[in-house]
Amino acid sequence: MKNTTENTLSKVPEITLIFWIIKIAATTLGETGGDVVSMSMNLGYLIGTAIFAVFFLIAVVAQIKIDGFHPFLYWATIIATTTVGTTLADFADRSLGIGYAGGSLLLFSLLMLSLFVWYRSLGTVSVNTVSTPKAEMFYWVTIMFSQTLGTALGDWTADTAGFGYVGSAIVFGVLLALIGAAYYWTALSRTMLFWAAFILTRPLGAVVGDFLDKPTTAGGLALSRYSASIILLVFILICILTFKQKAAKQSH
Repeated sequence: MKNTTENTLSKVPEITLIFWIIKIAATTLGETGGDVVSMSMNLGYLIGTAIFAVFFLIAVVAQIKIDGFHPFLYWATIIATTTVGTTLADFADRSLGIGYAGGSLLLFSLLMLSLFVWYRSLGTVSVNTVSTPKAEMFYWVTIMFSQTLGTALGDWTADTAGFGYVGSAIVFGVLLALIGAAYYWTALSRTMLFWAAFILTRPLGAVVGDFLDKPTTAGGLALSRYSASIILLVFILICILTFKQKAAKQSH
């Protein structure tokens, strides 16, 4: 007889501290990795977006088709969303001339629309219900919008708002700490708090990534984009191998 426990598990990991650590590292890698292709390789934002979009689509299809939760595939798909989000946001903000504020507003609207349609279709946007192809499609589309928004929002905060990379990292870090406090000490919706935290980790990763590889004259450390990306990737792999993540228990 099939173990009924398998039927109560979603295809995403439990939301634990290690989840957030890997998520922030993955979003930082998305920034440095996206810059490697679009800037260091001089392929530009549009070609970079096309390349990463292919990886994103392949990873999402594999994630939907495979049974159960598989850490390496899951995080590979997350990284794919962060890299395509980086180049796509940069293309919209810079090449199309929308600007950071305009790009952030547009992407925030698309993110809210995705969550709204998801909720209207399935009655919930809880990640603990991500166990069917339809829910997974909504999940990954929403994540892709959130990752793209994070790049635009991080750039807007660091450049247009004038906080710089370190100042922006502090701003987003404080906001995440407030969400953590709300999780432990209030009765606010856990689903709402999850998505708020998920969205904010992206601009945090974006400004940290920029801080690592941007020139010192721009407030960065001027590290090699290649080196920073490799170090982040190795760190993520070590975390996945060291901390055995479990699938989240499906809520009904």
